[in-house]
Amino acid sequence: MELYLIRHGIAEESRPDIKDDDRSLTKEGRQKTEKVAQQLKKLGLHFDLITTSPLVRAYQTAEILVTAGLSSHLEECTYLAPDGQIDSWIVDWLEPRKYPLQTQLALVGHEPDLSSWAEFLLWGEAKASIVLKKAGMIGLKLPEKGSPLGRSQMFWLTPPKYLV
Repeated sequence: MELYLIRHGIAEESRPDIKDDDRSLTKEGRQKTEKVAQQLKKLGLHFDLITTSPLVRAYQTAEILVTAGLSSHLEECTYLAPDGQIDSWIVDWLEPRKYPLQTQLALVGHEPDLSSWAEFLLWGEAKASIVLKKAGMIGLKLPEKGSPLGRSQMFWLTPPKYLV
């Protein structure tokens, strides 16, 4: 399975009058994310499913990916909200679904969670070594059998500046 971890685009700054969950993409964030999505489409990427954090900025990012034709399936996933735990996601969400080996799955979420998830999948622990920029993407190949923690391989780490 190929797993693509995608950080949401540029969002509104935190303000006292708006809940963090409700922060939207900015105009620049939408435009940059649309350009990234178009370039990913040109590169031939297609996801069997895009899952997203329920927070507005992540959901809007996922919708842009769907609109660009990168997938026709979008699903909200509470495990992708800030502070989501990868081990819970694996046991409670991923394993019960029994996806075929050739599945390409995109997860749209937040930092520092996505980078930590990538590190757990690569090395079995978070090392604070990987940084995922807004609208950036990490691609990981999960092993065919057994737990993917500490056994996955990274094949893609792209900041958005190389895609726009």
